[in-house]
Amino acid sequence: MSITIAQRLALCRQAMQNLGVNACLILSSDPHLSEYLPPRWQGREWLSGFTGSSGTLLVSEQNAALFTDSRYWEQAQAELQGSGIELVKLQSAAIPAYAQWLSNIKTSSKSPVIAIDKHVLACSMTNALRDAFTSIDWQISFDIDVLNPIWTDRPALPNAPVYEHQLPHACIGRASKLAQVCQYMQKQRATHHWLSSLDDIAWLLNLRGSDVDYNPLFLAHALMDAKQLQLFVVPGKINATLTALLQEDGVIIHDYAAAGPSLAGLPEGSRLLIDPKRVTLGMREHVPPHVQVIEQINPSTLLKSCKTDQEALFVRQAMAHDGAAMCEFYAWLEQALGQELVTELTVDEQLTRARAKQPDFIGLSFPTIAGFNANGALPHYRATEQSFATLSTPHGLTATGLLLIDSGAQYLGGTTDITRVWAVGEPSAAQKRDYTLVLKGTIALSRTRFPLGTLAPMLDAIARAPLWENGLDFGHGTGHGVGYFLNVHEGPQSISKAIPHADMAMQAGMITSIEPGLYRPKQWGIRIENLVLNVPVPPSVPDAQADEPEYGHYLAFETLSLCPIDTRCIDTSLLRPDELAWLNNYHLEVLQRLSPLVSGDAKTWLEKRTQPLNLL
Repeated sequence: MSITIAQRLALCRQAMQNLGVNACLILSSDPHLSEYLPPRWQGREWLSGFTGSSGTLLVSEQNAALFTDSRYWEQAQAELQGSGIELVKLQSAAIPAYAQWLSNIKTSSKSPVIAIDKHVLACSMTNALRDAFTSIDWQISFDIDVLNPIWTDRPALPNAPVYEHQLPHACIGRASKLAQVCQYMQKQRATHHWLSSLDDIAWLLNLRGSDVDYNPLFLAHALMDAKQLQLFVVPGKINATLTALLQEDGVIIHDYAAAGPSLAGLPEGSRLLIDPKRVTLGMREHVPPHVQVIEQINPSTLLKSCKTDQEALFVRQAMAHDGAAMCEFYAWLEQALGQELVTELTVDEQLTRARAKQPDFIGLSFPTIAGFNANGALPHYRATEQSFATLSTPHGLTATGLLLIDSGAQYLGGTTDITRVWAVGEPSAAQKRDYTLVLKGTIALSRTRFPLGTLAPMLDAIARAPLWENGLDFGHGTGHGVGYFLNVHEGPQSISKAIPHADMAMQAGMITSIEPGLYRPKQWGIRIENLVLNVPVPPSVPDAQADEPEYGHYLAFETLSLCPIDTRCIDTSLLRPDELAWLNNYHLEVLQRLSPLVSGDAKTWLEKRTQPLNLL
């Protein structure tokens, strides 16, 4: 029998009282610090009812608050209604906001304690949390999981099988990758290296799984030294044949539950390399005092972010097949509008069906966002059976406006992520203006050249400039890294307002999104997103000398995504000739690359939507 959110909060407060704490912080996290969580660790959603992928719940003796950023504000407002949970709209760093909220809350204790589960808390957050809560005279207990005693039907660990990412798509062998990481360990004089991040482990061992929705990953930890790698997984997930293949490369399988004890058993004189952003405090505390810890970014995080030339070839193929699927879908959509029932749900279903026909398709890379008009103003909106918009019936359009579709897929040769906005009926002058300003931002960053090693956040303002000139902005980042048949969101690069860090340096082979947007609450949303590849280019002054500022190695963006941009939504009076030339050249490439892969209505649609646009 299901219980209400209010009843769950009451259970939580009773557990807090029993455990001797005055508040608890429930993170959207798991022991691997994953973005998408296995059901077992979706406790914040279970306790609050908020289904967004990012947010933190803080429960005190009498109050509760959900902290999330602008992508989820409207969604959270709707989902939290009647729950007794306050929405706190994060404008900047989250940790000070938690402390600020708690400082205004009454408590029954003169020395109040807040519980935070260390098993899902990144090491890198620990000191900041201690400082923030100490400043308001609260103490932290990291040893309490408030959820466990009250979540009686908590899901078990996933047990889906692990499989091998094979040739030809796995372009670098497992032994070669292990050797690269060993070389990095030697440079750092590390005897051992610990990994908990699932995408690092999957990349390093050329293994994939399905324990996490949308990302082809499996739950595991790994402990590596110069001779072997110990892989900790739930028993039965790796069959005998694959186990033998792994053993040939020095990979030994252990029980998932043995991860912590193995770390605790490191011998005297060990020097352990860990990434504090990718290891939990709970796991870190297993490290014995006699082990010297070296805190650095996981070498595999940097290595996997730079795709090889062969991987880039497979990614281009995946993008072309993805583009062909979208041609099929959009041809259907334009014919169906006004002639049959079309909802946000059928958009998702039809687009997924078109992608599933493509070679090497594995699944979606994230939940499809299909938002019509006001729903498009919610950057992470998702239609449900209980709440969705209808675009048309067999008797005509139900409304006119803008349809935003953000979608992507996992293929054996790459991961895709693309956003397009399409006119349903005739767009208004205001919609065209907004659309064109966003497009100008996409074009501006897509055309940018920059020195090798430029910190990715430094590029963010380029995409925002056309909006800033008009007093407009958007609340999310401009671009995220993308994996190779791995996570759709991958570091270390981030084109955003993040504080730049040396690890965010742009390198050849990195794949990043470019996705500026503009959102009019309760009206419409616009986002135009392509994935781009960092490619080397010669300096603009080829005879420059080494001591001159023009000398150096430069990168440019190769646009990978292949799908027309809706020219019906463009106000050409706002475009410069060079911007129009970029758009026409892009459409010419889309036409040339996709024409051999489509036929019939899809090809007719492609040819129509890639016609050159002229300035008025």
